[in-house]
Amino acid sequence: MSVDFTKLKSFVKIVDAGSVSRAASILRTAQPALSQQVAALESHFKHKLLTRSNTGITPTEAGLVLYRHAQLLLKQIEQAKIDIDNSSKSLAGRVSIGLATYSTSSALSLPILKEMRVLHPQIIVHINDSFGHVLSELIMTGKMDMAIIYGSEPIKGVVLRPLFREELFLVSPPGTAFDKPATEALPLSSLTDVALLLPSRGHFLRRLIDESLARARVVPNVASEIESVSSLGAAVMDGLGSTILPASVAAGASSFAGADIRRLVRPVIEATVSLCTSDHLPLSEPAVAVRSVLLDVVEKLMRKHPQGIRTAP
Repeated sequence: MSVDFTKLKSFVKIVDAGSVSRAASILRTAQPALSQQVAALESHFKHKLLTRSNTGITPTEAGLVLYRHAQLLLKQIEQAKIDIDNSSKSLAGRVSIGLATYSTSSALSLPILKEMRVLHPQIIVHINDSFGHVLSELIMTGKMDMAIIYGSEPIKGVVLRPLFREELFLVSPPGTAFDKPATEALPLSSLTDVALLLPSRGHFLRRLIDESLARARVVPNVASEIESVSSLGAAVMDGLGSTILPASVAAGASSFAGADIRRLVRPVIEATVSLCTSDHLPLSEPAVAVRSVLLDVVEKLMRKHPQGIRTAP
């Protein structure tokens, strides 16, 4: 005779009810069938499990031991059933993520998509690259679920959670000569006559760059304004000028392969990258799952200590 969960369930119910007849009524099973199950258990364990009296049924010492183990086993099998049922109920839906252009966030898109494919294959992730201020507006109006944008100052209608700070570097055509070796940081004052290829004035990075150059008393020589990373890389590598970007963007984009990347100082140009969500619209369950994956991907990135990136204060 094998001990199955049906017999254990019946035994636990008899002990709880204190009567075979009451247990039979609860389980909607004939009394003789329950008595046979108890007899089978007693035969298997070679111990008397229940004591019958005028006041009802009580477990013996051996019966109490089996009762405790049976309760634990039944709870485990019930939890297993719940977990198995939940595993087939995959989260599904569509979640939109905005990524600020010219930021390290662009390097996060592929790891996020890979993790989502493994953990939540039924969720469709829509990724959009755009300017930070436009992305925050899309979050405010509920047209997008979340975004990684530049900035940490309060914006009405959204909540910003700082993720990390990234330093901006000078990215130049290979072999560009400056008055300092390539291994040394370059002061912003050295950029006075350098042709620069920058985002337009509406971009957060452009405003940050202009402010930093102004502090160094440098009037930027802007040769072109370019909003595409691939076009910007092609222009730099063709010798049309230098640009100012996070090191991770220049190092990760194939269009910048072989470019000279130099650290800038006096002042260092840094920007905070934040997770932006609505302050009044709750995230859907799929969006909460995506946010969890996004934060996990960022944490893994920070553990690698990439160049020019540090923990946000």
